[in-house]
Amino acid sequence: MSSILTNTSAMVALQTLKGINQNLNKTQSEISTGKTVATARDNAAVWSISKVMESDVKGFKGIADSLSLGSSTIAVAREASETITDLLTEIKGKIVAAQEENVDRSKIQTDIAAYRDRITSVVNAAQYNGLNLIKGTDAMNVLASLDRDSAGGVTASQITVSRNDLTMGAGTYGSGTALNANAVVSDTAAGALAAAGNTAQITMATGADYSDGEASFAIGGMNFSFAAGELGDGDQDAAAGIVAGRINALGIAGVTASAAGAVITITSTRAFEGAEVAVSGLGGSAAGSEITELNGAAVTVASGTINERSENVTFSNIAAVSDGDGYRVSFGGKTFTYVAGPGQSMEDVAKGLKTAVDGAGMAGITTAVAQDSNGAWQLKIDNSSTTTMTLAAVGNAGGEASGGLFGLDGIDVTTKEGAAAALSNIEHMITRAIDASASFGSAQRGIDIQNSFVSKLTDSLRAGIGTLVDADMEEASARLQALQVQQQLGIQALSIANQAPQSILSLFR
Repeated sequence: MSSILTNTSAMVALQTLKGINQNLNKTQSEISTGKTVATARDNAAVWSISKVMESDVKGFKGIADSLSLGSSTIAVAREASETITDLLTEIKGKIVAAQEENVDRSKIQTDIAAYRDRITSVVNAAQYNGLNLIKGTDAMNVLASLDRDSAGGVTASQITVSRNDLTMGAGTYGSGTALNANAVVSDTAAGALAAAGNTAQITMATGADYSDGEASFAIGGMNFSFAAGELGDGDQDAAAGIVAGRINALGIAGVTASAAGAVITITSTRAFEGAEVAVSGLGGSAAGSEITELNGAAVTVASGTINERSENVTFSNIAAVSDGDGYRVSFGGKTFTYVAGPGQSMEDVAKGLKTAVDGAGMAGITTAVAQDSNGAWQLKIDNSSTTTMTLAAVGNAGGEASGGLFGLDGIDVTTKEGAAAALSNIEHMITRAIDASASFGSAQRGIDIQNSFVSKLTDSLRAGIGTLVDADMEEASARLQALQVQQQLGIQALSIANQAPQSILSLFR
C-alpha cells in the first residue's frame, strides 16, 4: 500500500539520521572538550565522583603550600640552633681555658660575653614570616592531609612541631598546685649548710692487750696496717694516737683525724664525696690476744661511712614534670628558681637550679647534680664559707618556662670557682642546643616526606579523574569518521525515501 500522507520509509530514515546526528554531536563534543563526561547530563554519578576528587586535588595543592611553608620555617630554626650549638662550643673552649691559673680571666669573660651577644642575635633573627621556633614553648601545627572517610566526612590531619626555646629568660614562677612534696631537703635545720665536716669515730678498747696482733684500716679508699707489738696492756690511748697519726700521714684530701684518749675522731670536709671507714683484724701470735678481735671488743667503729658535707635537695623519681612546673631553693637570704618547659624531667630541674645558684656567685657555695641509689636526681649544695645557712625547697605549678639557655647570661669565669661551675653548666646548654637541632632536623625530614607523598597522591588523584572523565581521542577520532559516513548515508536514505511518493503520480497519467 502506498500513501501520500504517511511515508514510513522517510520516518525510519529520519529517526536514523537523528540518532546519527546525536552521536555525532556527542563525539564532536568529546573531541572539543577532551572529556567523555563534561557535564552532569553526560553521566551524573561519574561527574559527581570526579568533582569530589577535583576538590580534593585543590585541597592537596593548598596542603603542599602549607607543608612547604612549614619546612621553610623549620629550616630557619634548625640552622639557627646549629649555629647556636657552634657558638656554645666556642664558649666552652673559653671556659676550659679559664680553668688555668695563669690566664687573664677577665679577657676570657669579655670573649664569652661577645659570643653570648651573638647567640641572642641569632635567637631573635631566627623567624620565618614572623614565626620563631626557638623562642617560647607553644608547638606549631602544620596542615599535613585531608582525610575523607567512607561517609564523605573530611577531617584535617596536622603535624605537630615542638618549639625548642633557646632563650636565656628566667621564666615566671607559678601560683598553681603546690609541688613541695617533690623536692625533699636532706636537712632543714638552722645551720644545715655549714663549713664543719662530718665525723666518724674509732674506739680502741680499754684494757686490751696491745702487745701483739695487727689491724688493717681503710679510710677514704686508702689502706694501712697497725702492728701493736710495741705496746702492752692498757695502752689504748697510745694506740689511738698512733692510728690517728697514720691516718693523717695518708694525706687524704679533706680527711683529718685526731685522738682524745682511746677515741679517734675522723673528720671529712669532702663536699660531694663520702669517706668509708673500715677496720679488720689479722690474727696475732699470742693466743687469745684481744687485738685479734678487731670487729668485736678491741676496736669499734661508730660509723662505717662519713657522709659528704653538702646538703641535698632530692627530686621525686616518680612525679612527672609538666610545662610550667617551677621549683625553688632558698639559703643565705637568696632564692633561686627554675621553671620547667615541655618534655623536661627532674634532671633538667636539678641542673636548672644548679645553674641558677652558680650564677649568683655566692662566696663558698659550690654545687653538683647527681643521682642517688634509687635513681632520683639530686641538687647538692656545699658551703665552705664561715656563714652557716638554712636550706629550704618548694615547688609550684602554673608558671612560665625558663629559657633553654637559662643561666648563660650568668656565666662568670673571672674567678676560679666561677670557671669550675661554668664548665658543667655549659655542657648542659650544649646538650639542649644539640637536642633542639636534632628535633628540628627530624621534623623537617618528616614534613619533606609528607610533602613528597602529597605530590604523588595529587598525581594519582588527577590520573584517577582522567580515567573517569577523559575521552579516548583515538577512539573518538575513529568514531567521528564512522558517524560522518553514517550521516551521509542517512541523508541519502532519507532523500530516497522522500522521493517514493513521486512514483504515485505515474498512476494518474
